[in-house]
This record gives sequence, structure tokens and C-alpha cells, in this order.
Amino acid sequence: MILQKRLMVCASALGLMAGTAMPATAAPWVRGYVVGQYEYAFRYGGRADFTRGAEIEPGVDCPHGASTHFANDVNTKIAVQRQKFRSQQEIDWISRPPGLDQVRAPVLTRFHIWNRAVAYRGYKRGIETYVNPWAAEDPGQPQVTSRIGDGFNLDGKVKAADFVSPDGEKGVDNNLYRAWGCDAPWRGNGNATLDLRANDKMQDGLYTMVIRVSGNKDPMNDDNATLEIGYSPDKLVKDARGGIAVDYSYRILSTSQYTKLKAKIKNGVVETEQVEHLHSPRIAWFYDQTGDTNFSKGKVRLNMSPDGLSATGLLAGYRDWRELYTENTFAQDGGQQGIREHEDHVSLYYALRRNADGMYNPKTGKNDGISSVYRLKLASAYVVDPQDPKMEVPKLALDEERMQAFLAIKANTIKGAETRVPQPVPPGTTEAAVGSFEHDIADLPSKDFFIKTLDRPHYANEDKDGIPPWMRRRRGTVAPTPPAATPAKPQNQVQADTPTKVAAAEKQ
Repeated sequence: MILQKRLMVCASALGLMAGTAMPATAAPWVRGYVVGQYEYAFRYGGRADFTRGAEIEPGVDCPHGASTHFANDVNTKIAVQRQKFRSQQEIDWISRPPGLDQVRAPVLTRFHIWNRAVAYRGYKRGIETYVNPWAAEDPGQPQVTSRIGDGFNLDGKVKAADFVSPDGEKGVDNNLYRAWGCDAPWRGNGNATLDLRANDKMQDGLYTMVIRVSGNKDPMNDDNATLEIGYSPDKLVKDARGGIAVDYSYRILSTSQYTKLKAKIKNGVVETEQVEHLHSPRIAWFYDQTGDTNFSKGKVRLNMSPDGLSATGLLAGYRDWRELYTENTFAQDGGQQGIREHEDHVSLYYALRRNADGMYNPKTGKNDGISSVYRLKLASAYVVDPQDPKMEVPKLALDEERMQAFLAIKANTIKGAETRVPQPVPPGTTEAAVGSFEHDIADLPSKDFFIKTLDRPHYANEDKDGIPPWMRRRRGTVAPTPPAATPAKPQNQVQADTPTKVAAAEKQ
């Protein structure tokens, strides 16, 4: 691109020197970009003068700061004492495990106890929380109160609760920000932990996202342009300072995670048409989560710099809120992420459900989608077609087992949400710290109480320590797999309820 511009400048200079006029004519043009930062378009209203305490800075968008679920033993006790089936001893010992000061790794030991405990908070024992969040009490999620939000008017209406964009556009739909904008790991001024993690993994090669804009008039003003967005099998290239290097070549796959849109450009701002389905890569920090965003009524806006070296933009539409829930919850397991990030996915589930504002489902009379806006920062690149036009997104063979486990737990979660029948935890996951809990609390004096009392999912072919076969494979354990046999169902294993039983329990 830079070379092409320099040649054009030289040609113009030679024309002037020869005393000839160079007529201004329209010509085909292409600008390519690779995405260097990709995150939810949440704003941040924190106060610079706030001294950090037990919460992230409050601001005009979140008057009470961020959510701080499981930040300490007090918050954890509040969560586990909501279950009527727990004894007072169980509540007290979970929040402050006896003998914790005697173990080699007190933080890790407490972490796994809390993980297992918060993974079972249903209306009765044996119902796994994160696969069945609807079966637990809503802990309450602080929601955004500001009227300012990034995005588009996706539904063509200006409603009282809609956001207003920073430049004054009314009717902006971004209910994902309303629901999750005060969630601690997504909230920050460039330092939100999950934003940092997702961008770091993307930049280190987990996946690559590219955009190509083309037309026949002027790159800064063209009323008949085309924008392509999609996945690239080529890893991002960084410069010497760790930034995204410019003008490297990336292939764009036109099969899955790809959309081609009509667009208009005015003063460097690219505005695409709104399409029924917009496919592109989705935010992820593990291979499990990677895949297609599949926005409903999606569109893109880019603001290109005049030199073509960079661009910023927004990608938006309605996403299935249950898919958003599973992508955030089961990258590893719900309890692990909740305790580490101080977020409660049960509260996030309810926040998504009550803020769903699109993709109306006539069978249920409810909305399956929530308006969602993603923020993009891009660097110039040569975006080219692959030799094989049918090339698909490659799979990582070593992580396919985890991907299949993620898809299975996602399916069970959606099924439970639709039927209100508790679903089991499918094989392949680490929900309730399966594979870690028993090992990491081994030297805790009160370990037998927790092993006997706390719920966990059980599977066929567990070893004597309760480790399922997929955890042994991931650890490279050489011990032979026990003969195939299904263990007796533990007393705390989930039992499938009828919708009638569930409805009665939810009224209690």
C-alpha cells in the first residue's frame, strides 16, 4: 500500500515536470486491515481520584463500581447461605475452611473448596449451578445506569431506555453493555482483565480476524463500496515493540466466519448495510470459545485514517444471549472463572435474560437475542484470497476434545434454560473442580468433611481418587484406565425433575 502511494506521488511529479495535466479519474482500490484489538464496546466512567478499595472505581455508568462476587470469605458466605439445604456448619466451613493456615497452599486450597461449593447452588442438592443457572436464586448484578453507549440503532426505533452515542445519535441498542458493563473483569480503562486476556490470546495466535474494503472511486468517499469481514488462518505479526505490524499479508477465508456487505464511505467513515446474519470470528481466550459470532441484523462501521495505516470501528447486532452466557462461563469452568474474576455467572445469566431485546421467539413469547456491540482497532494489511477458495477454518487436533466438551455443555445449558429440567454436566469438563479438588486439598485437616459434604458430578471410569479419564489424558498420566464400569450414582448426583416439580420449587 505504502509503495503504491509512493509510486503515485512520483508519477504525479513527473507529469507536472513534463508540463502535462494528470486527469483525476476513478479507479478500483482496496484497503485491507487486520484486527489488533477486539472487545465488547463497554464505556468506562470511573473517577481518576478514586482510591481502589474492594471495588473498581464507581462512575456515572456504574455508581457503585463493579460487581465483587466471591472477592472474599464474606461475599462467598452470602452466596452459599442462600441454599436452604446447607447446614450452618457447612456454610461457616466453606467460607472459612478450618485448618487453612496449616496447608502448603492456602489460597489454592480455599479456591477449590469455593469452586466446588458455588458450583452447586440450586433449589436442592445435586443441581449443578452453571449448567442450570435458572435453578439458582438471582444474586443480583449491578447494571449500567448511564445513557451514553456506543453502537447503532439496530431496530429502527428510539425508545426511552435506549442509549445515546457519544456523538449524539439516539436509539442506540447495546443491552449487553447495560447487563454486563459493571461486571468486574469486563470493566476498566484499558485494563479490564478479560479484555486483556482475550486480546493477548488473539495477538499470540489463537485466531486472526481481517477486514477488506474495496471500491471504484475514492477510498475516503465511495457510495458503492464493499466490506468483507472474516477469519484468517495466518497468525498476527507483531513489531519490535509488541504492537501489530503493518502491511503484512493475511488470507481471508470466504467459507465460515465470513460476511460480504455493501457499504458507503463518507469522509473515511465506512457504513455497511444491515444484514439478517453477519458472520465473523468471536471473542475468545481459549480454543473452546472460538467460532462464529452469528449476529442477527448485524452491521459494521469503520473510521479509516486518510493514510490507510489504521482504522477503528464497531461491529454490532443481536446475539443469542444463551450463547454469550456459555462462551463466558465455560471457557474453563464456571466456579473457577467466577472466583478468580469475582463475577457470578448466575447473576450474569439473569442480567442477560431480563435485558434480551431482539430475536423474538414466537414459540416462547420471549427474546432469544441481546443487542451487542464489539469494538475494533485495526492495522493495515494485505488481505488476500487463499489458493483454495473452499478452505475451512482449521481445527486444533489437540484441543478438539475440549471443544466437543464445550459444545456439549453449551447444548445442555440451553436445553435446561428452555425446558426448566435440570441437566447433568457432560463428560470432558472440569465443572466443580473435578480433577483438582481432591488432589489440592489433600493436606487440609478438614478435607474429609468437604469431600463427603460437597456435591460434584460423577462419571464412568473414574480412578480411585475420583479423576475422570479425560483429566488423566490431559495430564499425561500413564496409569492404565480402569475397566469400563458405571459407578453407583452418588446421593448428591442430579436427578431429572419434571417441569411440574421445578415450577413448584421455584415458587418456594
